[in-house]
Amino acid sequence: MTIELNREAIAQVAALPAVTEAAEAGSALISLWPLTEAMQMDNDAKYAENLQVRVTRAFARILTGEDVTVPDAEFVYEGADEIPGRPQSIVDALLAANDAYDTMADYAESGDARLIVEAADVLGIDWDSATAESVREAVAAMEAQVEADAEADGRLATSAKPADVAVRFATALAVCDALLGEVSGDAVADGSADSVANAAAKILPILLYGNELREQCSVPRICLTDEQILGLLNARAKAADADTLTATAEYIAPLAVAEWNKHREDVLWNPDEAKRQAKEEDEKRNKEALAAKFAHVKDDPGKETVEL
Repeated sequence: MTIELNREAIAQVAALPAVTEAAEAGSALISLWPLTEAMQMDNDAKYAENLQVRVTRAFARILTGEDVTVPDAEFVYEGADEIPGRPQSIVDALLAANDAYDTMADYAESGDARLIVEAADVLGIDWDSATAESVREAVAAMEAQVEADAEADGRLATSAKPADVAVRFATALAVCDALLGEVSGDAVADGSADSVANAAAKILPILLYGNELREQCSVPRICLTDEQILGLLNARAKAADADTLTATAEYIAPLAVAEWNKHREDVLWNPDEAKRQAKEEDEKRNKEALAAKFAHVKDDPGKETVEL
């Protein structure tokens, strides 16, 4: 399979209001780098750990159809291979999701398309040989085109300008949308819950790749919950005139805004400042509550004023 990135289509996606808003949020986050304060670097490391927990939890919920909890995902991320009182199927799915996540971790540096297929195998995703080969070929071809574009106009530069972030984000969305179409095919055409769920499992390696590609393009990572993964497939299935790229962009962009705002807030979080603000909020609420309690008491104009 050969997929070519359409520059005109990418430009149109980059100009979408939802994408430009996401680019503003992405720009605000990217502008923090390079991080130099120890607290911010620690905060970013904690964010990355939490991101993996959230991603693997979403994957396990898709793979099992079970109610995988945050504690489940945290325990397995921390090294548990069984959780008392919890189904082993959940633990196994989380272990596989973490293995797949780690498998793809080096992609931004290596650019080895085989890692995507390896991640699919780890997750137990049933890609036939033709699909796996198509994914490898498509990724290799698109990576080459993305790099060529970067050399021509700097689209993969690390610029934090919103307009540049928008183009890089749109490029990554175009690559991922093409791969989503290749892997899911017509699996969600009937819109049934079963077909969407089956397709959701098949696209999980592409979602991992999408984050690695964004990293490569100097665009922050994102996280989709299991419900949002299903929502993405439904949005693409309903795309008018089969314009799945626009549907993908308009669905993902608001999620990216929320994720990148959260990432920035997490990096900048200061416990002392948070404690001070919490104290001020408590004092404000107490004063408001006290004022409301005595609101019915009228002032006595003849009462002597007492200086405190």
